[in-house]
Amino acid sequence: MNAPQKPENLNAPHTNAAWHQRRLDATPRGVGVMGDFFIDRAKNAEFWDIEGRRFIDFAGGIAVLNTGHVHPKVQAAIAAQLQRFTHSCYQVVPYAEYVALAERINAIVPIEGKVKTAFFSTGAEAIENAVKIARSSTGRSGVIAFGGAFHGRSMFSVALTGKVQPYKAGFGPFPPEIYHVPFPCHCSSLADTQKAMEQVFKCDIEPSRVAAIVFEPVQGEGGFNPIQPAAVKWLRALCDQHGILLIADEVQTGFARTGKMFAMEHYGVSPDLMTMAKSMAGGTTLSAVSGKAAIMDGPAPGGLGGTYAGNPLAIAASHAVLDVMAEEKLPERAQLLGERLVAHLNGAKARYPRIGDVRGLGAMVACEFIDPATGAPDADTTKKVQTAALKRGLLLLTCGVYGNVIRYLFPLTIEDSVFAEALGVLDAAMAEVLA
Repeated sequence: MNAPQKPENLNAPHTNAAWHQRRLDATPRGVGVMGDFFIDRAKNAEFWDIEGRRFIDFAGGIAVLNTGHVHPKVQAAIAAQLQRFTHSCYQVVPYAEYVALAERINAIVPIEGKVKTAFFSTGAEAIENAVKIARSSTGRSGVIAFGGAFHGRSMFSVALTGKVQPYKAGFGPFPPEIYHVPFPCHCSSLADTQKAMEQVFKCDIEPSRVAAIVFEPVQGEGGFNPIQPAAVKWLRALCDQHGILLIADEVQTGFARTGKMFAMEHYGVSPDLMTMAKSMAGGTTLSAVSGKAAIMDGPAPGGLGGTYAGNPLAIAASHAVLDVMAEEKLPERAQLLGERLVAHLNGAKARYPRIGDVRGLGAMVACEFIDPATGAPDADTTKKVQTAALKRGLLLLTCGVYGNVIRYLFPLTIEDSVFAEALGVLDAAMAEVLA
């Protein structure tokens, strides 16, 4: 065995190109990386790479930074906790902050009746534990999800995911008794979904063996597709009819992104279980499952948890995030910024026929690019707009089953001047590619 090598000094002068090559040599290609530059420091909606170039961040670490990079209150909360203790494993030596955060979450989630919450580390963990809870509580095994969904990359959560490339290709076979139906949004009717669900119940699994139906109120990776309000009510009625639990995956939609603390508040329907992660802890690793108390108590002691689940630093960060959300009125801010962005994109749509649907809920906004002659998805143009924006210092993300959607995930704390600057950069990028 070779002796471990002393790492080079990270503070020594290096270029992005040098680190890019070191990344290729040291890490596997399966960890896909969009940028060929490396972040050095960040503040709110801006960051700088190791060569000093400035970027406006409209990606937010994939919806993790609703409170921005290094929010001073979140930073202070982590620093204070760092002085006290960093780990005990909650299941061995509990800490009051975990319980207090569960109480705060229980009080705000849109779930009827008495609620309980358990904490984990990632969104995929939250989804898998929600399914475990549903199976334990109901004594059933089947799970139904939707085409275009994204629920994570772990083996069970990726089986629930409804997008093959790049998440599922080459990784099968997947766990059994998972079924998919079309997602009822702007591109698929509720009638199509109802017909497919009936087919699943007739041909694949009887309703009495289905533990849960899992859905995103707004699909993330699938293309920022808001579910039809009538579909949420139908799902609730269907679950009630057959004793199935309804799980709302709010990993990406939660914590003010859609103009409400949680997207389910837009629909007036109470799920049985909810998953959350991403922006709940300001960039630290924390996720949660909240649900009706009787359901959450289904698993026996020891059935839930994890060595790092509910890490003290992340718990402290999440308390600070909840304070910031209230003090800075971030749900209202999300609604305002989302309306501005939608109006701006609709103005661009009037100029450029390659812009197709503009959609969103609050500040969870997206626009798609199409071939104007056929209406077919145009992933090539989408990539060109993303690249042109990046060249000008604006970081954007794409999504959608066909890769033809740009999604906008700026911090909700973004300054008005930086937001306006970003829209100007976006205009320039679109003009270069679409004019």
